[in-house]
Amino acid sequence: MFEKMNEIKVFRDPIHSYVKVEYKIIWDCINAREFQRLRRIRQLGGAFIVYHTAEHSRFSHSLGVYEIVRQLVCENREIYKALSEYERLTVMLAGLLHDLGHGPYSHSFEAVTGVSHEEITGRILLEDSEIHRILAAASPTLAKDVASVIDKTHPNKILSQMVSGQLDADRMDYLLRDAYFSGATYGEFDMARILRTLLIRDGKLTVKESGIHAVEDYIMARYHMYWQVYYHPVARSYEAILHAMFRRYRDLLESGHPSIFEPIDSFMLNQKISLEAHYQLDESACNYGMGLFVQSDDAILSDLASRLVNRNLFGYKNVNSVDDVGLMQQKVEDAHLDVRYYLLQDTASQKPYMPYHKSTENFVYVLCSDGEVRELSKCSTIVSALLNAEDKKDDKMYYPKELD
Repeated sequence: MFEKMNEIKVFRDPIHSYVKVEYKIIWDCINAREFQRLRRIRQLGGAFIVYHTAEHSRFSHSLGVYEIVRQLVCENREIYKALSEYERLTVMLAGLLHDLGHGPYSHSFEAVTGVSHEEITGRILLEDSEIHRILAAASPTLAKDVASVIDKTHPNKILSQMVSGQLDADRMDYLLRDAYFSGATYGEFDMARILRTLLIRDGKLTVKESGIHAVEDYIMARYHMYWQVYYHPVARSYEAILHAMFRRYRDLLESGHPSIFEPIDSFMLNQKISLEAHYQLDESACNYGMGLFVQSDDAILSDLASRLVNRNLFGYKNVNSVDDVGLMQQKVEDAHLDVRYYLLQDTASQKPYMPYHKSTENFVYVLCSDGEVRELSKCSTIVSALLNAEDKKDDKMYYPKELD
């Protein structure tokens, strides 16, 4: 039904060795302008400021997610037989295109603007874009079906589970890729074993009992990567200052200050974002804008931007009580600094085994040796302990180091 190329195209990849592309529509989407833009968006937000080799992009991650999905639907015999060619291609495209809507600095920028990358991804797929035209030329329903896999409304729940569930291609790739490029080994696990032991039972993606140990390692890898890499306090300091800088710029615009960097003004002012404006706004553009902020006549904006550019980040302390914050607030005020921008608080929390949206359909299920399908915590004492453990939380405040 769908055109295949004369030869299989490959990308060399440090995580998957090769990323293989057989369908022309996949190749065309990779070469589309909206997908190529992902080369200019870092994968790890503020973590690159701590792990100096973590400069990898959303482009490489998206290719990796596609490759894991491709292996699942093309090389796992049982899953291959359970899906039609149209479904296989739909879910491969969903894996490839799931991050199209990401803005600069990973999740940090959308926290400031309130514009979610999921919303923009859906618009790129369904509105007038090069990606949409490629999908529509292949099938009039394909763009809508790909979008529905990504936003979890597709009638075949298996497809969404492959891209964004508990044992999903998105998590598997970013854990392995982020561990590799950060130099941390916490994110390593036996992905090949997990993919080999996955099957479909009762309308759910299910792992054979023989794959439990690999799944346990995967869950623990995720837990350790969050606390050692994603929630690193210095990375959070960078992101806290980034938030403060953009908030300061928004406050200036709202008070009538002349525009300093027009490409982000519509994002700052909660205006309707055009897909072209989103396409133009990548990290290269934002880094140029940050340079303009350094030269601003507003002392606060200039200082915050300079701290990011020159890595003069805020210090941090644990917040154990309201009094801790009150004492630091007094120090900030005594230094004649604005507490709105120079005393920042952040809470990180994470549970290693918790499904998206807390929906039971996204728990991990195991096909036990007696033929019964059970939720993972019923088969693993390690996961049972994790599921019933209290959430780990880390409350911190960030402030200029010179106040210590």
